[in-house]
Amino acid sequence: MDNNPIIRSARVTDIPVITEFLIAQARESEGLRLDPDTARRGVAHAVAHPQQGRYFVAECDGRVVGQLMITSEWSDWRAKVFWWIQSVYVHPDYRGQSVFRRLYRHVESLARQDPGVCGIRLYVHRNNHGAMAAYERLGMTPTGYRVYETTWSEAGKDEG
Repeated sequence: MDNNPIIRSARVTDIPVITEFLIAQARESEGLRLDPDTARRGVAHAVAHPQQGRYFVAECDGRVVGQLMITSEWSDWRAKVFWWIQSVYVHPDYRGQSVFRRLYRHVESLARQDPGVCGIRLYVHRNNHGAMAAYERLGMTPTGYRVYETTWSEAGKDEG
């Protein structure tokens, strides 16, 4: 493998692999089964409307091997936005090879260059200990917040 993956914004041609990775990420991290058509529509919408969700991909030897998406949240406390990292996935063959680190550092660099961004956040499933360790190795720290939701979407079905 090329130890220096190219990090770039996603393109329309990446929609199938991003969708595949999104479905795998939901299954692996939360035991959820996503509807493939709904996931594809969601990915395609974000690629077409990056102001709502901007995907970045890691490419090695012409193959997309990792991804993440950023969304923005306005902070009235800071009068700036937080970038939220979501939909993180690295193909199993490329894990442990700094693919996510490169994606994260790319996004972090972009965020630090934007005076309207005050920080980066993400949420992680409480049982995803491997991801938590990876985030902490990058210098991220847990917050005192818990996430609550009300949902009416049928996007994910518990497998267990």
